[in-house]
Amino acid sequence: MEVNTTTTTTTLPAGPPTKYHSFTHHRLHSERHSHSHGHFPSKTILIIISLVTLVTLLFVIFLVLFLMRRQKSSTKNGTCKEDSRELHDTSSRLITSSTLNSSPEMKSGCLHGGNLSRTPAAAFRGVQVFTYRELENATGGFSERNVIGSIGGLGLMFRGVLSDGTLAAIKSLRSEGKQGERAFRIEVDLLSRLHSPYLVELLGYCADQHHRLLIFEYMPNGTLHHHLHSPNDQTQPLDWWARMRIALDCARALEFLHEHAVSPVIHRDFKSNNVLLDQNFRAKVSDFGLAKMGSEKRNGQVSTRVLGTTGYLAPEYATGKLTTKSDVYSYGVVLLELLTGRVPVDIKRAPGEHVLVSWALPRLTNREKVIEMVDPALRGQYSKKDLIQIAAIAAMCIQPEADYRPLMTDVVQSLIPLVRNPSSLSSISLRFQKQTPSPSH
Repeated sequence: MEVNTTTTTTTLPAGPPTKYHSFTHHRLHSERHSHSHGHFPSKTILIIISLVTLVTLLFVIFLVLFLMRRQKSSTKNGTCKEDSRELHDTSSRLITSSTLNSSPEMKSGCLHGGNLSRTPAAAFRGVQVFTYRELENATGGFSERNVIGSIGGLGLMFRGVLSDGTLAAIKSLRSEGKQGERAFRIEVDLLSRLHSPYLVELLGYCADQHHRLLIFEYMPNGTLHHHLHSPNDQTQPLDWWARMRIALDCARALEFLHEHAVSPVIHRDFKSNNVLLDQNFRAKVSDFGLAKMGSEKRNGQVSTRVLGTTGYLAPEYATGKLTTKSDVYSYGVVLLELLTGRVPVDIKRAPGEHVLVSWALPRLTNREKVIEMVDPALRGQYSKKDLIQIAAIAAMCIQPEADYRPLMTDVVQSLIPLVRNPSSLSSISLRFQKQTPSPSH
């Protein structure tokens, strides 16, 4: 040990040994300290980075899974899946005969068996389930004084006040017969999923034992048919601007059904009796009891039996072939009603004028004859330029060949420029609000 110390000492520079020893010890200590800090912090940083990356990755995965689950749940709640494209195929429907034996609950817009309780209302106005007793109270025991219309041979429409004070139109369907049952199921299923300001809103339904009732928003000015075809002493005639606004509202309703629904919906019974008017004479389409899912292919045909109203049926539909263009034809007939004030079929008129379409079609391209066709109730108060355009749109819609008819989207775009007089529309609303609501709905 002494030899090693001596050898080491001879290589050291001159100076006090104690001082140099202190310096050397401090330097060696610093190097060891520096060396340890050169490796230990690097490993710590790597570990920290790895942990942060792992936590971040796990958080991102959790967030993605949460969003996917939420979207899946939202989709499931928004749409009732159907195994069949055809709404009348009861074997594959969500609504079964056994389900409707008792008052069902509404879950996600579909019918499911349940008790007689009403499901809680959502933040937005959703479809509710009512008991028969609730609707009996709402209509004063279904009193005759509250009858506001009939539904052919299917039942009656009542005015009613719900427990929360909401004024409603309550459609009571006859219990006997399959057509009423089918119409009930289709309207509940369809209107639970379709929401548009141009469709009459379904507030709820009742399937309590054998009772079948539908509850709709109340439309105080009744049907378009009533205002166009009732004697003038019962209603004040609709003026030109009101008719144009109604024509556009109806076109938007059919555009929504054909183009914007998840799958195309064919109304199949579009007519002036199924166009309802609110307090401002804005139109909404109602009565979807005959509606049918259309083909995904544009102009694709669906084979079906013929149901509907004479005078509104498209030629191809009369042979059992149905497309969205069949609704376009029916819309053209309603447009002719707005233009002429005539009903689609009137055997009281002169020979050759019984059927509105066959009488009007050859005249719609003749300016002088179009002017002669205008509803006398308008008393000449209309735009002749707009009249010619409306006649042209109507002529296209009622073409015998479905392929020659326009899409409802095109009809909407053609009508928008014609509904351009807000001041006139405001005066219409103010004037009509003073009139007594019509007795029919």
